[in-house]
Amino acid sequence: MAEPERRLVLLRHGRTEWNASQRIQGQLDPELDETGLAQARAVAPAIAALGPVVLLSSDLQRARQTTDQVVAVTGLTPTYDERLRECFLGERQGLTHEEYAALDPAEYARFRAGDWDDIPGAETQAQVAERFTAVMKEAAAAIEPGQTALVVAHGAAIRTAMAAWLGWPIDWAQDFRALANCGWVELVERASGRWAIAAYNRTATSAG
Repeated sequence: MAEPERRLVLLRHGRTEWNASQRIQGQLDPELDETGLAQARAVAPAIAALGPVVLLSSDLQRARQTTDQVVAVTGLTPTYDERLRECFLGERQGLTHEEYAALDPAEYARFRAGDWDDIPGAETQAQVAERFTAVMKEAAAAIEPGQTALVVAHGAAIRTAMAAWLGWPIDWAQDFRALANCGWVELVERASGRWAIAAYNRTATSAG
């Protein structure tokens, strides 16, 4: 009989007004809007049904507010970690997409394609992957076979870390479409010790 798998669930936060208006957040700290709060309330029971026993979250408000809704239905005690923050996007944080496109069309085109390494003052994808996967390793070490750890964080950082965690070239993250607000990824550990994607971009609607 196969041994139960360890599972990591990576959940993106709910919507902010900046998401709605296409303003680049990076590590700036807007709150969830009313839609985002509703998304977080809706996803919390679906996440609770996965049975997480460990809960880690980015310390930015939009992740904290999403985590609050999960806590309300699971009773888990969250740990907040700045290593789970979104990619730091340097001088482009706070710009709308329209403003960014007008400022530097070529750089903006690379940004839209998922190539962020030459944004002035920004983190590289490798730096994001290193800090985020360090937390994933700690989360995986904290659970037994058959248990689930939940990480609440940010879309681009999740995709970047997912690629690195699976041993892929980091730029393969660009081949996955953006996670929906309150969409999540499920990663499971195989008997070989390697990890695999069990689900990508699940939502409360698709889970129902």
